[in-house]
Amino acid sequence: MSVRVRFAPSNTGFLHMGNTRTALFNYLFARNQGGTFVLRIEDTDQARSEERFADAIVEALEWLGMSPDEGPYRQMDRADRYVETVAELLEKGAAYKCFCTPEELEAMREKAAAEGRKPKYDGTWRDRTDHPEGEPYVVRIKMPQEGSITVDDLVQGSVTVDVEELDDFIIQRSDGTPTYNFVVVVDDVDMEITHVIRGADHLNNTFRQVPVYEALGATTPAFAHLPLIDGLSKRKGSASVQDYRDAGFLPEAVMNYLSRLGWSHGDQEIFSPQELCDLFGFDSVGRSPSSFDEDKFRWVNTEWMKRLEPAELATRWVPFLKNAGFEVEVDETLVAIVELMRERAATLVELTEESRYFFTDEFEYDEKAVKKWIKEGGRPVVEELIQRLEKLDTWDADSVGGVYKSLGKDREVGMAKMAQPTRISLTGSTSSPSVFDLVATFSKDEALRRLRRGLADLF
Repeated sequence: MSVRVRFAPSNTGFLHMGNTRTALFNYLFARNQGGTFVLRIEDTDQARSEERFADAIVEALEWLGMSPDEGPYRQMDRADRYVETVAELLEKGAAYKCFCTPEELEAMREKAAAEGRKPKYDGTWRDRTDHPEGEPYVVRIKMPQEGSITVDDLVQGSVTVDVEELDDFIIQRSDGTPTYNFVVVVDDVDMEITHVIRGADHLNNTFRQVPVYEALGATTPAFAHLPLIDGLSKRKGSASVQDYRDAGFLPEAVMNYLSRLGWSHGDQEIFSPQELCDLFGFDSVGRSPSSFDEDKFRWVNTEWMKRLEPAELATRWVPFLKNAGFEVEVDETLVAIVELMRERAATLVELTEESRYFFTDEFEYDEKAVKKWIKEGGRPVVEELIQRLEKLDTWDADSVGGVYKSLGKDREVGMAKMAQPTRISLTGSTSSPSVFDLVATFSKDEALRRLRRGLADLF
């Protein structure tokens, strides 16, 4: 049977990093096995579900390059199917109507607590047929009453639970709405899901869901319950995919970093999306929780900024520059700026901040830098520097560097006394890349204009 996996988030919020890691492992397994990646929006919580969140989930997956092969399907579109399935289970005796009142259920809980037992439904209506007319009821699944349930999990290994720990849980509420542990099974059966890949916090649900598969006469899928990620929680306000996108992280870096939260391949840290698809397997997914490390995430993004072709990185950078108010396009100059500056920033937002002086001359001179490096006796050196640069026919780092070196030798002036006033004139501070590369990355006219302005303003 062809592998079919599903990612099934609720549309009650944006796609955060924990859910994104779940989506990623589903996607990687599907690609590795030549299977199908299905997206299903679990929107039965109508009070909290919003269409904008469903749209944001699809947008996030597309940005990451993980567009689903099928979907998005929506559970609310399948409401009639759930009602139909409940009726089938009632008809075959695999489920039953329960007319217990809230007071009776509370009494059961209190009795169990008093006797030191785990509170659970006692099966009062499991085999009764004296149903009261017109009274509200819920529908419960008939769970096995003897033995145990074992799940041979692809990550957690063989896990067994005694059925005494379980009760006949509700599959349809008194208002006719179905419950989570029921609808996900119906969906997985109808969508022919072969592998259910989700967080380890769902493992307890699995032992309730396995008997539902059996009641429906369906083959139980394989399960893979992924280790949890420490330091992440919607309740703690962890960032969404869009938050990291807007902060200047690259999709390759997001996929790369999240893949390493639970999965490994030797000591390798940096993986292309294709490598992840080729190498992924559950034999290399650990059971222990992983920790989300923002600094490590930034490092991975830094590595990807270095690895992308400069023209490609420039293309991705343009929206951030435009958002900062700079009207630019991808050309030789922008690519040159990328090559010069990308190792000085961890994100595209930081790259924008670090590179502002290439796109505007509206900056203040750093007072401490001016005080340290701008000396009255230095004016003649800068004047001659400008004169020699003006005579250059070739404008590149080597030619520019030759001017500085020859002038330093002729004037017996240290490089810093030429380089630092240059940096201050061109950028406003002394924090910049190699001065030869810096000057050459500007056009000749612009570099000379700023040097002349600096000569007038600073000396």
